[in-house]
Amino acid sequence: MAARAMNITGMITPVRRASAGITPEFYFEKAIDNSRVVRAVDPRRAREMRMFSGSVLALFFLLMFYALQHFSALQYGYKIEAQKSERDRLVERSKSLQAEEAGLRDPGRIDVMARQMGLESPRPGQVVRLDSEGSSTQVIAQLGTIAVIPAQ
Repeated sequence: MAARAMNITGMITPVRRASAGITPEFYFEKAIDNSRVVRAVDPRRAREMRMFSGSVLALFFLLMFYALQHFSALQYGYKIEAQKSERDRLVERSKSLQAEEAGLRDPGRIDVMARQMGLESPRPGQVVRLDSEGSSTQVIAQLGTIAVIPAQ
């Protein structure tokens, strides 16, 4: 059979398919003029859309508020952990400085260093204690003799 076109209130365009042979498809041309169509406003639908939009907006703000709190809590957790580790580091540093101070204040060490520098023990009467607990008298600073050494 040969493919043919016919005019029957439209156009017949035969389409060849491998299994079914020739199957005609009909296409009708119709002019539609929608220029005078006006969409009618439905107040109930507009109210439903406003309610839906408001609900979605409220849900969005709630989710954003939750996310803000969640991420703020995470950030504060990281800051707290950083400050705890800093505090632990400072406590360890303080302990090491206290141990170093105790080593530097050791009287035996000070005596050895003083003897290496040529210093000797004070003679009797040479040391005057200003922080005497038993005495209620006040100690006033006194000016001793002034020695002037000429510059060379």
